[in-house]
Amino acid sequence: MHRARKRFGQNFLRDPGIISRIVRAIGPRSGERLVEIGPGQGALTEPLLEATGHLEVIELDRDLIPGLRVQFFNYPGFVIHEGDALKVDFVALRGEGPPLRVVGNLPYNISTPLIVHLLDAGGAIADMHFMLQKEVVERLAASAGGSDWGRLSVMAQYYCRVESLFVVPPEAFVPRPKVDSAIVRLTPHAELPHPASDEVLLFDVVRQAFSQRRKTLRNNLKGRIDATALEALDIDSGRRPQTLTVEEFVRIANHLTGGES
Repeated sequence: MHRARKRFGQNFLRDPGIISRIVRAIGPRSGERLVEIGPGQGALTEPLLEATGHLEVIELDRDLIPGLRVQFFNYPGFVIHEGDALKVDFVALRGEGPPLRVVGNLPYNISTPLIVHLLDAGGAIADMHFMLQKEVVERLAASAGGSDWGRLSVMAQYYCRVESLFVVPPEAFVPRPKVDSAIVRLTPHAELPHPASDEVLLFDVVRQAFSQRRKTLRNNLKGRIDATALEALDIDSGRRPQTLTVEEFVRIANHLTGGES
């Protein structure tokens, strides 16, 4: 029996009811291109393979790979990519095929950078279903004005429709994590509702705005845009960053891209 490795953030899903509920939420269909990140001991892998007949998995822990090969040897459509999902080029992985449907019980220690990496893959991704720390899902799905609204919320919702689906308790795993988990669905927008002229600039503005959450935009964006320019954009310079919508952040960034001060 493989022991969960702390350095890989491993917690193996065991609850059959939760597994079935996750698979129903994903709704895999034959002919789709599914990619599972971190299959572990194959709890989700088996029902996904049964539904589609084809599944690619990305696994970093090389000690798990022989067991996965033996477990799913009778599925010719089962493909293992050994390596770190953070280093996978998902655009190249998609190739000329249909957009990827990405799923996974993500290790807590890489969940945020991995989601950012996947968002960068743009049209290569059809949708994503992840099990994450409940706190991360709350941040992803937050609304402007709430305490969970921040940089990750803005970035995710700029690119995707985000749906928090359901909570998964610690007892569904071995070993039991110390926190609740939750399932989230991220569906990239077919067309960005609020496109930025310069996305790098947009997220730099967002980073700077949230650098000190308790301070106002006037203070946090000092040196980049002044109060008069913010007011001209119909944005009160005395507001705090967590009150701004994605559209308002884009409005600021697009103004800056235009070279106005």
